[in-house]
Amino acid sequence: MTLMEFFGCTFIAFGPPFGLFVFTIARDPLRVIVLITSCFFWLLALLLSSILWSAVVPLKQHLAFGLVFSVLFQELFRFLFYKMLRKADEGLHKVSQQGQDQHVTPKDISNKHIMAYVSGLGFGIISGAFSLVNVLADMVGPGTIGIKGDSKYFFLASAFLTLCFVLLHTFWGIIFFNAFDKKRYVYVAVVVASHMLVSCLTLLNQKHNSQNYLGSIIPAYIVLVIMAGLAFYHAGGSIKNVKAACVFNRSNRYDTN
Repeated sequence: MTLMEFFGCTFIAFGPPFGLFVFTIARDPLRVIVLITSCFFWLLALLLSSILWSAVVPLKQHLAFGLVFSVLFQELFRFLFYKMLRKADEGLHKVSQQGQDQHVTPKDISNKHIMAYVSGLGFGIISGAFSLVNVLADMVGPGTIGIKGDSKYFFLASAFLTLCFVLLHTFWGIIFFNAFDKKRYVYVAVVVASHMLVSCLTLLNQKHNSQNYLGSIIPAYIVLVIMAGLAFYHAGGSIKNVKAACVFNRSNRYDTN
């Protein structure tokens, strides 16, 4: 039973991100490099958060203290990664201009939204891995959660929250990068505020009560839907484009029949 629970929660948390990686990133070496580099930047943010948490001894017992600064450090390193990518874009443009005769044009160079998506997914995957790996290790057994009065939904809630954060980081990356490109700094504040809000909602889960889990999961997924809409808008999407794509796909289907 514990093994079934382990695989079920693993697929819930990492199934959709794994699919995104396989179908949109794995075949492109440049995207893989950006993904791995973004993971490294998130690890640097975690390192600084850990150093601060260890240094401020009087507040080590307060989880909210470490959580707030962890969110701030993550967004700081998201910004640093954004600056690094934009500097790299300038170099790639020079390479592409010098190598036009040889058809040397780096892939994705003209679409900044793709790099924002890849970096956001990298942040999300490494964040999800660090938040759930230890839980998954305990999930295998022996025994199972709930024997000593704890909620039996702990593992399931952890899996759904991990998936939510992975997807949120992906959408936050798109919104964050585009906000700086277009100088719409209000959306940078939206990203930081929503990140802080969803992270603070997880503090409700300390009592391991199923009602507290719902109190954190439901608002988190509402924020996820809102961020998905904003990311779609910032990536250039619109309802008109969706309708046009649906009409195009329907006409192609009729043509093939």
